[in-house]
Amino acid sequence: MMKPIIYQKDTAAWIFQVWVSFLISVGATTFTVIAIPAENNWMKGCFAIGYLYSLSSAFTLAKTIRDNLEASRLTARIDEAMVEKILAENHPLRN
Repeated sequence: MMKPIIYQKDTAAWIFQVWVSFLISVGATTFTVIAIPAENNWMKGCFAIGYLYSLSSAFTLAKTIRDNLEASRLTARIDEAMVEKILAENHPLRN
């Protein structure tokens, strides 16, 4: 008997949080770039923090999407292997 393979799948709440974080970071950075002229060092710091937040959110979003795709691929492969095993065991032309 085969043991079920346990895989990690992200929750809907986590996926929602990642998307919201990404959209907020991009929106805040866009607002900062448009609204504030970069004349002082603190303004430049604001730009830097916004871009770092955008970059961090983009990596998190990419990782979440990749993890969910890998989880679904693993499940599909396991299902396909089980179907092939059943078909091989019950082949009508087998002796």
